[in-house]
Amino acid sequence: MNKRNFHFKQILCASFALFCVSGMNAQTQTPLSLPALFSDHIVLQQQDSVPIWGWGEAGRTIHVVGSWLPTDTLSTKVDLTGRWTGKLKTTSYGGPYTLQIFTQGRTWDKIVLQDVMLGEVWLCSGQSNMEWSPNNGIVNQKEEIKAANYPHIRFFSLEKQGSLTLQDDCQGRWEPCTPEVMQKRSAVAYFFGRHLHQELNVPVGLIVSAWGGTPAEVWIPKDSLPETAETKKIAESRKHPSWPVEAGTLYNSMIHPLLPYRIAGTIWYQGESNRDYPQSYTRLMETLISSWRKGFEQEFPFYLVQIAPHNYKSKNNGPALIREAQEQVARRVPHTGLVVTNDVGEYGNIHPKNKQAVGLRLGNFALGEHYGVLKKGYQSPVLKQAMVEGKKIILTFEHAEEGLTCPEKNIKGLYVAGEDGKFVEAKARIKGNRLEVSAREIKSPVAVRYCFDDATVGNLFNIQGLPMAPFQTTILKK
Repeated sequence: MNKRNFHFKQILCASFALFCVSGMNAQTQTPLSLPALFSDHIVLQQQDSVPIWGWGEAGRTIHVVGSWLPTDTLSTKVDLTGRWTGKLKTTSYGGPYTLQIFTQGRTWDKIVLQDVMLGEVWLCSGQSNMEWSPNNGIVNQKEEIKAANYPHIRFFSLEKQGSLTLQDDCQGRWEPCTPEVMQKRSAVAYFFGRHLHQELNVPVGLIVSAWGGTPAEVWIPKDSLPETAETKKIAESRKHPSWPVEAGTLYNSMIHPLLPYRIAGTIWYQGESNRDYPQSYTRLMETLISSWRKGFEQEFPFYLVQIAPHNYKSKNNGPALIREAQEQVARRVPHTGLVVTNDVGEYGNIHPKNKQAVGLRLGNFALGEHYGVLKKGYQSPVLKQAMVEGKKIILTFEHAEEGLTCPEKNIKGLYVAGEDGKFVEAKARIKGNRLEVSAREIKSPVAVRYCFDDATVGNLFNIQGLPMAPFQTTILKK
């Protein structure tokens, strides 16, 4: 071999080795990346300072620019754990925009999100009645699916996955609403989002994190719930192959990865799976709401859907007690509200098909309480006071100032008890927002119940057509 060829081979080998080392270095460097929550078609909360976060090489400076304010750049450094975070200002609703995330001087470290909208973002969570899709059956199923062409309504639906440890990411992606998308996503979330979109004329983002059959405990951070012999017994009694039951399991994997995304509020449809142990539900929901608000770093509104009538065959009147607990939460916790479904339940179907009414009522509650668009007519009547007057009990109600109405001759599910505590069917006379309740065989009434059982579908409404919330009374004698 001559010297010239020998030197050429040395240079070739050295160049190849340098290329391999450079390639290895490039592969070992941490690439710029984002959680699944940040994808094309994303909706960011309008007129706010929204958290943006991701991962990269420690020490690098990350720049974030939204095309709605191209001169306003968020700059932040990647910390020693490889995570970066910052807040970016958003303007009034609109789009589509782009969102650029990049590191200067490294052309391969750049991400551009397309079709970004600014609007109103709501978290939609709970168990099967929130998860329930139009494909599974709703009123006017075919017509609703065919009409569901709303490109400015976007879904981010988390895939169902539990975890025993806190997770920083989840599985899912943003999808504009088409008939093909809508029929596979949450029906309640869709009808809620559609109502907001139509009334506010803004893009709406719906983050759906729901799993059928799950009790409230799995949605709460485990360290927020004391572990006792009773809680262990409850968890053991709930074990099921199709859904998680351990405390914190879904908070870890289906709520924590969303923190601290900016949202307008939360809608919650759950409670059926807590009916066997209703005594702790108020406390559980208070803990859930406070922990979520802490995690999202905002005191957002939280609206609960009261579980609907259904033949649970309960032995402890648990469903009625859950409904009572849900009303207590709405009374006790600031910036919460209750949507009553006492008129849309189905005796033999735990998943009532009238999801339109639920979504509409949730939407109206948000329009009234959060957005200030509605001044009245969005809250169901609830018991205010009960007093004994001779052989009658006089009931008065909130959110029924214009009066009550019953489309049938008799009010269903209305019972009165005497001093022996035995309830009998009662008659009632409506006078404005008052009910005069009595029964011929009860001479000294002490208590009244309305639809306080598993499955009675109510027929008492306020003038706006919203159903009366079920109740049982505490009587104060004159």
